[in-house]
Amino acid sequence: MRRRAGFAGDAQAETKEEFVKIRRRDLERLTTEVMQLRDFLPKIVNGDILGAFQKLDAIESNMEKKEEEIEQLKMDCEHFRSRLETAQADCMREKKEKLDLRQQLNEAKQQLLQQAEYCTEMGAAVCTLLWGVSSNEEAVKTILGGSKAVKFFTITAQTMESFVKSLSEDMKQQDLDSNENQFVLALAGIVTNVAALACGREFLVSSSRELLDTMMHLLGDMKPGLCTKFKVLMLMSLYNVSINLKGLKYISESPGFIPLLWWLLNDPDTEVCLHALRLLQSVILEPEVLAKSASEMRDTLPFQRIIALSKSRNADLQALAKELLEDLKILEYEA
Repeated sequence: MRRRAGFAGDAQAETKEEFVKIRRRDLERLTTEVMQLRDFLPKIVNGDILGAFQKLDAIESNMEKKEEEIEQLKMDCEHFRSRLETAQADCMREKKEKLDLRQQLNEAKQQLLQQAEYCTEMGAAVCTLLWGVSSNEEAVKTILGGSKAVKFFTITAQTMESFVKSLSEDMKQQDLDSNENQFVLALAGIVTNVAALACGREFLVSSSRELLDTMMHLLGDMKPGLCTKFKVLMLMSLYNVSINLKGLKYISESPGFIPLLWWLLNDPDTEVCLHALRLLQSVILEPEVLAKSASEMRDTLPFQRIIALSKSRNADLQALAKELLEDLKILEYEA
């Protein structure tokens, strides 16, 4: 009986603990708030979730685009790599071709140089022989009567010009034993021998004026003291041509002829000065030619230089200079 009474008392105590005593107004407020939460919470939660899903969709779409871009870049990279490999292969092939062509070019240059040396050596030998033969009048007539005479003297002018152009600016001495030097000396010697004959002078002034022009031009281009033997041979050729009246007129009327003589008279080589004076004397001793050149001679003639040459230790030069000074007195009367 005591146990039951005790049990009943415990249950009554527990029942009392399940209830809370609050004011009605508070309960109504709590009920209202709960109802509001029940209405608004799903909306709020659903909006956030929807926004999250939208962001997730956007991120996934962006990722897909990025993946496509990456894939395209990989394809482009592979394409460019393939092109690079092709370009490298082409470059290597072109390098090899260039090396082969360079080697062929060097070989061609070497062959050309050997051929040029051979031609120069052969030309020097043949023209030296022809130089000796041209001292014979009948041989000269035979040469001039051939179909290649005009061509020969045209090539002679071109060869002389090419030789002078090849001379170095700082050249002090000319190698007299070189094939090139022997070649042009022989050519100039042939022209000198041809011009020593009346038929040769007539041929040169009628059919090879280009050669005469070239020689006068080259005499003005070469520096004093350079290639003196070559200069002397050309001056001898021009002097021989001047024996022909038509030749003398052509030479004396060429532009720059008188200044050319003054230029040559200042050469340190006595042989060059001697033959320049001889050429000047040809002009002075021909009245018809002198009449056209007298005025220019009086204005530009280097009398002091000729007077200095008249005192030269070279007997031939001294005698010719003195003789020329006497001949030049005619200019005083012409004035």
